[in-house]
Amino acid sequence: MDNQDRDPPATPAPFDARAFLRTVPGTPGVYRMIDSDGHVLYVGKARNLRRRVSSYFRGRQPSVRIAMMAGRIAHVDITPTRSEAEALILENNLIKSLAPRYNILFRDDKSYPWVELSGDEFPRLAFHRGAFKKGGRYFGPFPSAHAVRESIQLLQKTFRLRTCENSVFQNRSRPCLLAQIKRCSAPCVAEIDHDAYAADVRLASRFLDGQASQVIDDLSARMQAAAERLAFEEALVCRDRIRVLQTVLHRQFAESRKDEDVDIIASVEAGGLVCVNIAMVRGGRHLGDRPQFPSGAATLDAGDGLAAFVEQHYAMHPLPARLLIVLDPGPVREALSEISEHPPRLARPRHAAEKAWMEMAEKNARLAIESRLRDTSRAGERLRALSDALDLPDVPARIECFDISHTMGEATVASCVVCVGGAMKHSEYRRYNIGGVTPGDDFAAMRQALERRYGRVADGEGVCPDLLLIDGGRGQVSAAAAVLSEFGLDAVNIVGVAKGEGRRPGLETLIFPDEREGMALGGQSPALHLVIEIRDEAHRFAITGHRARRGRARLGSKLEDIPGIGPVRRRALLSAFGGLDGVCAAAIEDLCRVEGVNRKLAEQIYSTLH
Repeated sequence: MDNQDRDPPATPAPFDARAFLRTVPGTPGVYRMIDSDGHVLYVGKARNLRRRVSSYFRGRQPSVRIAMMAGRIAHVDITPTRSEAEALILENNLIKSLAPRYNILFRDDKSYPWVELSGDEFPRLAFHRGAFKKGGRYFGPFPSAHAVRESIQLLQKTFRLRTCENSVFQNRSRPCLLAQIKRCSAPCVAEIDHDAYAADVRLASRFLDGQASQVIDDLSARMQAAAERLAFEEALVCRDRIRVLQTVLHRQFAESRKDEDVDIIASVEAGGLVCVNIAMVRGGRHLGDRPQFPSGAATLDAGDGLAAFVEQHYAMHPLPARLLIVLDPGPVREALSEISEHPPRLARPRHAAEKAWMEMAEKNARLAIESRLRDTSRAGERLRALSDALDLPDVPARIECFDISHTMGEATVASCVVCVGGAMKHSEYRRYNIGGVTPGDDFAAMRQALERRYGRVADGEGVCPDLLLIDGGRGQVSAAAAVLSEFGLDAVNIVGVAKGEGRRPGLETLIFPDEREGMALGGQSPALHLVIEIRDEAHRFAITGHRARRGRARLGSKLEDIPGIGPVRRRALLSAFGGLDGVCAAAIEDLCRVEGVNRKLAEQIYSTLH
């Protein structure tokens, strides 16, 4: 048969979500999203398959990542299970075996630590990590080992519970050092009877359960009763315990208005990475935080990371009474609905303590990102990945990046940031105030900045980079290539960084000066992470300089527009306060001390500048 007589290949029918959803049961199970090539895009679990799967085919998706995935779905496989626990196990196994492109995974090499009270006749207070033992009581989880050990030390000092192993406890013949320094009541040698020790264990348990205020009230009642019986030694012990608990609570948690269990979850996006940091408050006590980094997803933003973390973390750990978040609560609320029929209350930080908790969680997340980005081995990995992605002959030892910032053409500033050996070299950053170009002409502004920078390099007064990054598209890259060619620096590799859809990190396209098509490396590429970090730093440095230049220009014009402020008084003001910023920060009384400025003029200056 002739080729012309053959039927063209059949086009696969579009996925009919409405018809498919009619066949999905409302039971627990696992679903797999599959594209037209048979590749698994995403694996998820659900308490109610019909409700969860239908959420992917709504008109508006909560994130770019989900929208991109939903647009590629050609088929959905479902596997109903007998319980949510079975669904969780099956989901984990499928993710490990299939490595779906759009799944976000939070892998942590250490489980969360707990405080253990053993089930012995005289319970032992201990640090615990791993599977629970039968008969013991466990309190937590705690975000770090330090938080557990700090709590154990507090309980030792307050309730004097034993911490020794059973093998030591059963063979003591005299009190140990901890008993001598009042950190243990020495039940091993019968210095405390069973009932009294059990009472201390109950108080410690209530304290660990977050009932610190009630524990202090009970100790106060015991102290009063002992004093009325003239048992002053017992009353003294109770008084000392109350003081210890009050001192610790006031020192660490003075801002907390009540005993409560709250998790503060901050999701931060910077340098091409997303970090989710969880801080735990139990019984009003801030126990510290723990940052975690997701992996596995093709594109990812802070909101995606937050929702994925909540779903995975609380599938394995107890839910607190409240969750504090600052991002869109919709995806988080949906994730929690898959975990519990009675999810915790979602809230934004309200009073001073909650705002301080959230600020600390966000700050620590940013510090964790900076630490990861600075890691030397990771820097080498990212440089090698960038060299491979761009097909460079050598790993680029020195990378420079340019960006332009202005407001409607006003106060245009160009920035140049430098990355050496994978680390930012702040001492070599430079800014260029752009003038003599048409306002808003980014191409001309970029050309001027490059000419000023690389004209000196061509004259031997600077260091030539191995790679030049330009924040912009093909027009800016072409302008950069022309400038370097004029100065005989054709050997410098030039790459433009064009923003992706919705300006989302991870969707950037790399632009080349020749005829090659743009390259999208994907949100999980270490090479792109490095490029984004350098590009973002150039943008930050440019916009900071632009705002300062614009502020000086506007402030200067305001001074000149004030009646009674001529060149002489303007110079006197600038000289007295060290510049425009100083004039703006000065009080009326300070302005009056400048020669030629009376109170009426000082009030006019102050009102104009504020």
